[in-house]
Amino acid sequence: MKQEWLQKDYYTDLGVEKAATQDDVKKSFRKLAQKLHPDANPDDPAAEERFKRVSEAYAVIGDEKTRGEYDEMQRLGGSGGFPGFQGGGAGGQNVRVEDLSDLFGAGGLGDLFGGGSRRRRGPSKGHDLQTHIDISFRDSIFGATRKIPLHGEVTCDKCNGSGGQPGSGTTICPTCQGAGATVSGGGFFQSQQTCHQCSGSGRIVTEPCVQCKGRGTENKSRSLTLRVPAGVNPGSVIRARGKGAPGERGAPSGDLLVEIGVAGDPKFDRKGDHVTTSVAVAFTDAALGADISIPTLTDPVTLRVPAGTASESTFRVKGRGVPRKKGKDGDLLVTVKVVVPKKLSRKAKKLLEQFREETS
Repeated sequence: MKQEWLQKDYYTDLGVEKAATQDDVKKSFRKLAQKLHPDANPDDPAAEERFKRVSEAYAVIGDEKTRGEYDEMQRLGGSGGFPGFQGGGAGGQNVRVEDLSDLFGAGGLGDLFGGGSRRRRGPSKGHDLQTHIDISFRDSIFGATRKIPLHGEVTCDKCNGSGGQPGSGTTICPTCQGAGATVSGGGFFQSQQTCHQCSGSGRIVTEPCVQCKGRGTENKSRSLTLRVPAGVNPGSVIRARGKGAPGERGAPSGDLLVEIGVAGDPKFDRKGDHVTTSVAVAFTDAALGADISIPTLTDPVTLRVPAGTASESTFRVKGRGVPRKKGKDGDLLVTVKVVVPKKLSRKAKKLLEQFREETS
Protein backbone atom coordinates (compact mmCIF):
# COMPACT_ATOMS: atom_id res chain seq x y z
CA MET A 1 0.00 0.00 0.00
CA LYS A 2 1.36 3.45 -0.92
CA GLN A 3 1.51 5.98 1.91
CA GLU A 4 0.92 8.89 -0.52
CA TRP A 5 -2.66 7.71 -0.86
CA LEU A 6 -3.30 9.48 2.45
CA GLN A 7 -2.30 12.86 1.03
CA LYS A 8 -4.12 12.61 -2.31
CA ASP A 9 -7.78 12.97 -3.23
CA TYR A 10 -8.11 10.87 -6.37
CA TYR A 11 -11.85 11.48 -6.63
CA THR A 12 -11.27 15.23 -6.87
CA ASP A 13 -8.50 14.71 -9.41
CA LEU A 14 -10.94 12.79 -11.63
CA GLY A 15 -13.83 15.16 -10.97
CA VAL A 16 -16.20 12.51 -9.58
CA GLU A 17 -18.02 11.92 -6.31
CA LYS A 18 -16.95 9.15 -3.94
CA ALA A 19 -20.22 7.37 -4.72
CA ALA A 20 -19.53 7.37 -8.47
CA THR A 21 -19.85 4.06 -10.28
CA GLN A 22 -16.89 2.45 -12.03
CA ASP A 23 -18.47 3.45 -15.36
CA ASP A 24 -18.66 7.07 -14.21
CA VAL A 25 -14.99 6.95 -13.19
CA LYS A 26 -14.03 5.50 -16.56
CA LYS A 27 -16.04 8.10 -18.49
CA SER A 28 -14.54 10.97 -16.53
CA PHE A 29 -11.01 9.66 -17.06
CA ARG A 30 -11.61 9.28 -20.79
CA LYS A 31 -12.83 12.86 -21.06
CA LEU A 32 -9.96 14.32 -19.05
CA ALA A 33 -7.33 12.20 -20.80
CA GLN A 34 -8.43 13.45 -24.20
CA LYS A 35 -8.40 17.04 -22.98
CA LEU A 36 -5.08 16.99 -21.09
CA HIS A 37 -2.90 14.55 -23.04
CA PRO A 38 0.53 16.07 -23.85
CA ASP A 39 0.05 15.50 -27.58
CA ALA A 40 -3.04 17.71 -27.44
CA ASN A 41 -1.19 20.35 -25.36
CA PRO A 42 2.43 20.32 -26.61
CA ASP A 43 3.32 23.71 -25.12
CA ASP A 44 1.44 23.47 -21.82
CA PRO A 45 3.47 21.91 -18.96
CA ALA A 46 0.57 22.45 -16.57
CA ALA A 47 -1.70 20.26 -18.71
CA GLU A 48 0.94 17.52 -18.75
CA GLU A 49 1.25 17.63 -14.95
CA ARG A 50 -2.53 17.52 -14.59
CA PHE A 51 -2.63 14.56 -16.97
CA LYS A 52 -0.15 12.69 -14.77
CA ARG A 53 -2.34 13.26 -11.71
CA VAL A 54 -5.43 12.10 -13.58
CA SER A 55 -3.63 8.97 -14.80
CA GLU A 56 -2.39 8.22 -11.29
CA ALA A 57 -5.88 8.65 -9.87
CA TYR A 58 -7.40 6.34 -12.46
CA ALA A 59 -4.72 3.71 -11.82
CA VAL A 60 -6.08 3.48 -8.27
CA ILE A 61 -9.81 4.09 -8.30
CA GLY A 62 -10.29 2.87 -11.85
CA ASP A 63 -9.71 -0.65 -10.53
CA GLU A 64 -12.43 -1.88 -8.20
CA LYS A 65 -10.06 -3.78 -5.89
CA THR A 66 -7.47 -1.04 -5.42
CA ARG A 67 -10.28 1.51 -5.10
CA GLY A 68 -11.57 -0.44 -2.12
CA GLU A 69 -8.12 -0.47 -0.54
CA TYR A 70 -7.74 3.27 -1.16
CA ASP A 71 -11.15 4.02 0.36
CA GLU A 72 -10.34 1.91 3.43
CA MET A 73 -6.96 3.62 3.94
CA GLN A 74 -8.63 7.03 3.65
CA ARG A 75 -11.20 5.95 6.22
CA LEU A 76 -8.69 4.57 8.71
CA GLY A 77 -6.13 7.31 8.24
CA GLY A 78 -3.37 4.88 7.38
CA SER A 79 -3.72 2.47 10.33
CA GLY A 80 -4.90 -0.55 8.38
CA GLY A 81 -2.59 -3.35 7.37
CA PHE A 82 -3.47 -3.93 3.75
CA PRO A 83 -1.54 -5.70 1.08
CA GLY A 84 0.89 -3.49 -0.78
CA PHE A 85 -0.01 -1.96 -4.09
CA GLN A 86 3.05 -2.19 -6.32
CA GLY A 87 3.60 0.04 -9.31
CA GLY A 88 5.65 2.62 -11.07
CA GLY A 89 5.09 5.52 -13.43
CA ALA A 90 3.42 8.76 -12.41
CA GLY A 91 3.32 9.06 -8.64
CA GLY A 92 4.44 5.45 -8.22
CA GLN A 93 1.22 4.09 -9.75
CA ASN A 94 0.70 2.00 -12.88
CA VAL A 95 -1.95 2.79 -15.48
CA ARG A 96 -3.57 -0.50 -16.41
CA VAL A 97 -2.98 -1.11 -20.13
CA GLU A 98 -6.07 -3.33 -20.40
CA ASP A 99 -8.24 -0.47 -19.10
CA LEU A 100 -6.75 1.92 -21.64
CA SER A 101 -7.43 -0.57 -24.40
CA ASP A 102 -11.05 -0.80 -23.29
CA LEU A 103 -11.33 2.95 -23.30
CA PHE A 104 -9.59 3.86 -26.52
CA GLY A 105 -9.44 0.68 -28.60
CA ALA A 106 -6.65 -1.77 -29.25
CA GLY A 107 -4.12 1.02 -29.77
CA GLY A 108 -4.89 2.77 -26.47
CA LEU A 109 -4.15 6.48 -26.18
CA GLY A 110 -1.41 6.14 -28.76
CA ASP A 111 -3.96 5.64 -31.53
CA LEU A 112 -6.02 8.54 -30.27
CA PHE A 113 -3.19 11.07 -30.15
CA GLY A 114 -0.65 9.62 -32.59
CA GLY A 115 1.68 8.46 -29.84
CA GLY A 116 1.47 4.75 -30.65
CA SER A 117 3.29 2.92 -33.39
CA ARG A 118 4.67 5.27 -36.00
CA ARG A 119 2.76 5.31 -39.24
CA ARG A 120 3.98 6.66 -42.54
CA ARG A 121 1.95 9.60 -43.70
CA GLY A 122 1.56 10.20 -47.42
CA PRO A 123 2.30 13.60 -48.96
CA SER A 124 -0.38 16.14 -48.04
CA LYS A 125 -2.73 17.73 -50.55
CA GLY A 126 -2.11 21.42 -51.17
CA HIS A 127 -4.20 23.95 -49.29
CA ASP A 128 -6.92 26.06 -50.87
CA LEU A 129 -6.24 29.63 -52.01
CA GLN A 130 -8.68 32.54 -52.17
CA THR A 131 -9.01 35.54 -54.47
CA HIS A 132 -11.64 38.09 -55.51
CA ILE A 133 -12.78 39.51 -58.84
CA ASP A 134 -15.36 42.14 -59.77
CA ILE A 135 -17.65 41.81 -62.80
CA SER A 136 -20.27 44.07 -64.33
CA PHE A 137 -23.98 43.73 -63.61
CA ARG A 138 -24.66 42.52 -67.15
CA ASP A 139 -21.93 39.86 -66.91
CA SER A 140 -23.47 38.61 -63.66
CA ILE A 141 -26.75 38.12 -65.53
CA PHE A 142 -25.50 36.52 -68.73
CA GLY A 143 -22.20 35.00 -67.60
CA ALA A 144 -18.66 35.83 -68.68
CA THR A 145 -15.14 34.51 -69.06
CA ARG A 146 -12.43 36.20 -67.05
CA LYS A 147 -8.66 35.82 -66.95
CA ILE A 148 -7.33 35.92 -63.42
CA PRO A 149 -3.62 36.71 -62.90
CA LEU A 150 -1.99 34.61 -60.17
CA HIS A 151 1.46 34.57 -58.62
CA GLY A 152 2.89 32.04 -56.19
CA GLU A 153 4.05 28.47 -55.76
CA VAL A 154 3.14 25.95 -58.46
CA THR A 155 4.12 22.33 -59.03
CA CYS A 156 7.51 22.07 -60.72
CA ASP A 157 6.87 21.08 -64.34
CA LYS A 158 10.24 19.33 -64.62
CA CYS A 159 9.91 16.83 -61.76
CA ASN A 160 6.08 16.95 -61.47
CA GLY A 161 6.42 17.84 -57.82
CA SER A 162 8.53 14.85 -56.76
CA GLY A 163 11.54 17.03 -55.99
CA GLY A 164 13.84 14.54 -57.72
CA GLN A 165 15.67 14.84 -60.99
CA PRO A 166 13.74 12.86 -63.65
CA GLY A 167 15.10 9.31 -63.76
CA SER A 168 16.56 9.44 -60.28
CA GLY A 169 15.30 7.30 -57.41
CA THR A 170 14.59 7.62 -53.70
CA THR A 171 16.11 6.22 -50.54
CA ILE A 172 14.91 5.65 -46.98
CA CYS A 173 14.88 8.82 -44.91
CA PRO A 174 17.81 8.68 -42.44
CA THR A 175 15.98 10.81 -39.85
CA CYS A 176 12.88 8.68 -39.37
CA GLN A 177 14.19 5.44 -40.89
CA GLY A 178 11.26 5.31 -43.30
CA ALA A 179 8.55 5.69 -40.66
CA GLY A 180 7.52 9.18 -41.79
CA ALA A 181 7.44 10.41 -38.20
CA THR A 182 9.70 10.89 -35.23
CA VAL A 183 8.84 10.15 -31.60
CA SER A 184 9.94 12.14 -28.58
CA GLY A 185 9.50 11.40 -24.88
CA GLY A 186 9.41 8.00 -23.33
CA GLY A 187 7.18 5.43 -21.71
CA PHE A 188 3.52 6.35 -21.57
CA PHE A 189 4.13 10.02 -22.45
CA GLN A 190 5.35 9.73 -26.02
CA SER A 191 4.48 12.25 -28.72
CA GLN A 192 4.78 11.86 -32.46
CA GLN A 193 5.69 14.48 -35.05
CA THR A 194 5.84 14.39 -38.84
CA CYS A 195 9.44 13.96 -39.97
CA HIS A 196 10.81 17.34 -41.05
CA GLN A 197 13.24 15.87 -43.59
CA CYS A 198 10.88 13.71 -45.66
CA SER A 199 7.60 15.53 -44.82
CA GLY A 200 6.08 12.22 -43.73
CA SER A 201 6.77 10.21 -46.89
CA GLY A 202 9.50 8.08 -45.30
CA ARG A 203 11.78 8.54 -48.31
CA ILE A 204 14.00 11.25 -49.77
CA VAL A 205 15.23 11.78 -53.33
CA THR A 206 18.75 10.71 -54.22
CA GLU A 207 19.26 13.50 -56.78
CA PRO A 208 17.37 16.79 -56.29
CA CYS A 209 15.65 18.39 -59.28
CA VAL A 210 17.90 21.05 -60.81
CA GLN A 211 14.95 23.31 -61.63
CA CYS A 212 13.24 23.49 -58.24
CA LYS A 213 16.29 22.53 -56.15
CA GLY A 214 14.44 19.54 -54.70
CA ARG A 215 11.47 21.51 -53.36
CA GLY A 216 8.97 20.12 -55.86
CA THR A 217 7.51 23.61 -56.37
CA GLU A 218 8.60 26.87 -57.95
CA ASN A 219 7.46 30.45 -57.69
CA LYS A 220 6.04 31.90 -60.88
CA SER A 221 3.30 34.03 -62.42
CA ARG A 222 0.41 32.38 -64.22
CA SER A 223 -3.16 33.08 -65.26
CA LEU A 224 -6.42 31.20 -64.89
CA THR A 225 -9.32 31.41 -67.33
CA LEU A 226 -12.49 31.32 -65.24
CA ARG A 227 -16.00 30.84 -66.57
CA VAL A 228 -18.50 32.82 -64.51
CA PRO A 229 -21.94 31.23 -64.90
CA ALA A 230 -25.04 33.21 -65.87
CA GLY A 231 -27.10 34.45 -62.96
CA VAL A 232 -24.28 34.44 -60.40
CA ASN A 233 -25.12 36.29 -57.18
CA PRO A 234 -22.86 38.90 -55.55
CA GLY A 235 -20.68 37.22 -52.94
CA SER A 236 -20.87 33.81 -54.63
CA VAL A 237 -17.71 31.68 -54.53
CA ILE A 238 -16.60 29.67 -57.57
CA ARG A 239 -14.28 26.74 -56.86
CA ALA A 240 -11.58 26.06 -59.46
CA ARG A 241 -10.47 22.55 -58.56
CA GLY A 242 -6.74 21.83 -58.54
CA LYS A 243 -5.78 25.48 -59.07
CA GLY A 244 -4.72 26.20 -55.50
CA ALA A 245 -1.41 25.61 -53.71
CA PRO A 246 0.60 22.60 -54.91
CA GLY A 247 0.63 19.45 -52.77
CA GLU A 248 3.71 17.93 -51.16
CA ARG A 249 5.93 15.94 -53.53
CA GLY A 250 3.42 15.36 -56.29
CA ALA A 251 0.27 15.20 -54.14
CA PRO A 252 -2.82 16.89 -55.65
CA SER A 253 -3.03 20.67 -55.54
CA GLY A 254 -5.66 22.45 -53.50
CA ASP A 255 -8.49 24.47 -55.00
CA LEU A 256 -8.77 28.15 -55.86
CA LEU A 257 -11.83 29.84 -54.34
CA VAL A 258 -12.88 32.90 -56.33
CA GLU A 259 -15.30 35.30 -54.66
CA ILE A 260 -17.46 37.25 -57.11
CA GLY A 261 -18.21 40.94 -56.64
CA VAL A 262 -20.84 42.58 -58.86
CA ALA A 263 -20.69 46.27 -59.78
CA GLY A 264 -23.87 48.33 -59.68
CA ASP A 265 -25.74 49.44 -62.80
CA PRO A 266 -27.27 52.92 -63.27
CA LYS A 267 -30.48 51.52 -64.84
CA PHE A 268 -31.00 48.02 -63.46
CA ASP A 269 -31.07 46.14 -60.19
CA ARG A 270 -31.87 42.57 -59.22
CA LYS A 271 -34.49 40.84 -57.12
CA GLY A 272 -33.87 37.09 -57.08
CA ASP A 273 -34.20 35.87 -60.67
CA HIS A 274 -35.90 39.08 -61.75
CA VAL A 275 -34.26 42.27 -63.05
CA THR A 276 -35.82 45.54 -61.91
CA THR A 277 -35.84 49.00 -63.45
CA SER A 278 -37.88 52.19 -63.29
CA VAL A 279 -39.10 54.54 -66.06
CA ALA A 280 -40.50 58.05 -66.05
CA VAL A 281 -43.99 58.42 -67.52
CA ALA A 282 -45.61 61.74 -68.33
CA PHE A 283 -48.68 62.70 -66.35
CA THR A 284 -50.82 62.77 -69.49
CA ASP A 285 -49.61 59.31 -70.62
CA ALA A 286 -50.40 57.87 -67.19
CA ALA A 287 -53.83 59.49 -67.21
CA LEU A 288 -54.77 58.71 -70.82
CA GLY A 289 -52.70 55.56 -71.42
CA ALA A 290 -49.82 55.16 -73.89
CA ASP A 291 -47.28 52.82 -75.43
CA ILE A 292 -43.80 53.59 -74.06
CA SER A 293 -40.32 52.26 -74.88
CA ILE A 294 -38.69 50.27 -72.05
CA PRO A 295 -34.93 49.55 -71.86
CA THR A 296 -33.88 45.95 -71.16
CA LEU A 297 -30.47 44.29 -70.79
CA THR A 298 -30.54 43.50 -74.53
CA ASP A 299 -32.90 45.49 -76.78
CA PRO A 300 -35.75 47.91 -75.95
CA VAL A 301 -39.35 46.65 -75.78
CA THR A 302 -42.68 48.44 -75.97
CA LEU A 303 -44.85 48.50 -72.84
CA ARG A 304 -48.53 49.43 -72.82
CA VAL A 305 -49.33 51.73 -69.90
CA PRO A 306 -53.09 51.63 -69.34
CA ALA A 307 -55.11 54.80 -68.68
CA GLY A 308 -55.25 55.85 -65.06
CA THR A 309 -51.91 54.29 -64.10
CA ALA A 310 -50.74 55.49 -60.68
CA SER A 311 -47.13 56.31 -59.87
CA GLU A 312 -45.11 53.38 -58.43
CA SER A 313 -47.19 50.85 -60.34
CA THR A 314 -45.12 47.84 -61.45
CA PHE A 315 -45.46 45.95 -64.73
CA ARG A 316 -43.90 42.63 -65.71
CA VAL A 317 -42.08 41.94 -68.99
CA LYS A 318 -41.77 38.16 -69.14
CA GLY A 319 -38.47 36.43 -69.91
CA ARG A 320 -36.29 39.55 -69.74
CA GLY A 321 -34.70 38.77 -66.37
CA VAL A 322 -32.03 36.30 -65.22
CA PRO A 323 -31.54 33.26 -67.50
CA ARG A 324 -32.24 29.93 -65.82
CA LYS A 325 -30.73 26.55 -66.62
CA LYS A 326 -34.01 24.84 -65.93
CA GLY A 327 -37.49 26.29 -66.28
CA LYS A 328 -38.47 29.75 -67.44
CA ASP A 329 -36.15 32.75 -67.32
CA GLY A 330 -36.75 35.51 -64.82
CA ASP A 331 -38.75 38.61 -65.72
CA LEU A 332 -38.11 42.34 -66.00
CA LEU A 333 -40.09 44.28 -63.39
CA VAL A 334 -40.78 47.85 -64.52
CA THR A 335 -41.84 50.45 -61.96
CA VAL A 336 -43.60 53.53 -63.32
CA LYS A 337 -42.68 56.98 -61.97
CA VAL A 338 -45.35 59.48 -62.98
CA VAL A 339 -43.78 62.87 -63.75
CA VAL A 340 -45.79 65.99 -63.03
CA PRO A 341 -44.63 69.08 -65.00
CA LYS A 342 -43.30 71.94 -62.86
CA LYS A 343 -44.14 74.66 -65.40
CA LEU A 344 -47.30 74.94 -67.50
CA SER A 345 -48.22 77.25 -70.35
CA ARG A 346 -51.33 79.39 -69.90
CA LYS A 347 -53.26 77.16 -72.25
CA ALA A 348 -52.14 73.96 -70.49
CA LYS A 349 -52.97 75.47 -67.11
CA LYS A 350 -56.42 76.50 -68.27
CA LEU A 351 -57.10 73.02 -69.63
CA LEU A 352 -56.03 71.39 -66.37
CA GLU A 353 -58.24 73.75 -64.36
CA GLN A 354 -61.12 72.84 -66.62
CA PHE A 355 -60.26 69.13 -66.10
CA ARG A 356 -60.25 69.59 -62.35
CA GLU A 357 -63.64 71.24 -62.40
CA GLU A 358 -65.10 68.40 -64.45
CA THR A 359 -63.70 65.64 -62.21
CA SER A 360 -64.41 67.26 -58.84
